[in-house]
Amino acid sequence: MQPHYESLPPVKGVNFIPLTPIAFLRRAADTYPEHPAIIYGDRQFTWREFARRCRWLAAGLAQQGVTRGATVSVIAANTPELAEAHYGIPMGGGVINAVNTRLDAATVAYILEHGDCQVLITDTHFSATVEAALAKLKTPPIVIDIVDAETPAPAECKRLGAMTYEELLARGEAAETTAPMNFDAPQTEWDALALNYTSGTTAKPKGVVYHHRGGYLMALGTVATWQLPKHPRYLYIVPMFHCNGWGHVWTMAIMGGTIVCNRTMTADAILQLIARHKVTHMAGAPIILAMLAEAEAAARRILPTAANARVRVMTAGAPPPAKILEKVENLGFDVLHVYGLTETYGHIMGCDWRAEWDELPRAKRAELKARQGVRMPMMEAARVLSADGKATPADGQTLGEIVLTGNTVMKGYYKNPQATDAAFRGGWFHSGDLAVAHPDGYMEIKDRLKDIIISGGENISSIEVESVLYKHPAVAAAAVVAKPDAKWGETPCAFVELKPGKSATADEIIQFCREHLSGFKRPKHVVFMELPKTSTGKIQKFQLRERARHDAPES
Repeated sequence: MQPHYESLPPVKGVNFIPLTPIAFLRRAADTYPEHPAIIYGDRQFTWREFARRCRWLAAGLAQQGVTRGATVSVIAANTPELAEAHYGIPMGGGVINAVNTRLDAATVAYILEHGDCQVLITDTHFSATVEAALAKLKTPPIVIDIVDAETPAPAECKRLGAMTYEELLARGEAAETTAPMNFDAPQTEWDALALNYTSGTTAKPKGVVYHHRGGYLMALGTVATWQLPKHPRYLYIVPMFHCNGWGHVWTMAIMGGTIVCNRTMTADAILQLIARHKVTHMAGAPIILAMLAEAEAAARRILPTAANARVRVMTAGAPPPAKILEKVENLGFDVLHVYGLTETYGHIMGCDWRAEWDELPRAKRAELKARQGVRMPMMEAARVLSADGKATPADGQTLGEIVLTGNTVMKGYYKNPQATDAAFRGGWFHSGDLAVAHPDGYMEIKDRLKDIIISGGENISSIEVESVLYKHPAVAAAAVVAKPDAKWGETPCAFVELKPGKSATADEIIQFCREHLSGFKRPKHVVFMELPKTSTGKIQKFQLRERARHDAPES
């Protein structure tokens, strides 16, 4: 008998609709119209109001000539305007390019030019850098100013555009009232959704292109992996310019959550917001966890103690030291450790917790939780491969590179086919991260390929050494890089940031490491300093490598 399945093709608009995270906003506005969508200081919008403002933004941008495929850049803190841009820009077919607010003017200018920015929406807090960047462009984009009434900009900051963000929305509202626009699904789910630039620590930043399908599946994968309940209250600490805030601006719409905005990254500000808004979920780099761990006294004073008041935290960016995980869990934070890259829309692996681990000692649980874990539901495959392209044994020791396939792998690098081909060689996306596979199938990152230290032919994981340093009672933050050595080729050099009021000497640090590490893994040099960090809390190792190569003195 001949099957007849081929006689049932997809019917566009009926049973085949392009996937897009914009759909989550439409549903939230219909399902949770009066539930608060976003809170920032005294400003608050329901999902109906939030969706309406996103439509006005789309209509206002259309008046500025934004059509399918046009790049709209945004330089802003985690405020409602940036959250709205994640819906309003793609609603009209535009591509959101959220730019790191801590970049220098030359890099900002490069991104605006390379990304073909047509409209720039920028917070006046960053006017000095933005003005200098615009001066470097032959054809500057249209500039729209965000004037933050909740946190007024310093007096030296100024307007750079012809209209404010609210004036743009007012024009969009008028246009919508006269002739409502049709902001449905994109033409195809492969349409570009976002353009995010890598850090560019060794070369010019690369533009990573996301598609609507990936954004949609990323948000759903987060719901499943994090086991998000209905109406979570989410404190937005991850900068929305970083992998589009890990996609959580889209994820929260699925469950009718409430986004709590914050542009002040201090332990006290975070703790106060958690208590004031009954925050249930937050995410951030391990440096945020370290900050909270050091604010133990304040946390015990400010945070509620009820068992149901625990805050669920997603962390990524670098493997969190087990000691810090243990500390924050004692304070009422349940941590999910995840892993990802800009090229994968953010997190695509997580430490899926097993019930049998609940009975283990707290320190052992923290050690297990520090693993990157297993792939999330929207990922097709994750492997650890050796240099010859073969799978490494699952012995917890053999190093290899993490390679990935799945629907949340980027379209490619914008205007850079050579880099795209290199990243996709052999039918995998190559992460550049070194890891081991454990017998239970969980992966654990040991280093970036460029960060591994090779001393006398032996591989040393900088992450392993850093984990030991974090156990020292005086150490607030640590980073270990390779320092050239005439005899061994390379030796570990430790850069250490001490806790306020604490002291330590290089000899004390080295002696501490001697008690926990093999001889060849111990740092031979220790430098005390405030560590350079990105706005997402990552320690900028490229700066430390440069210093270690040239003049890092022993302290």
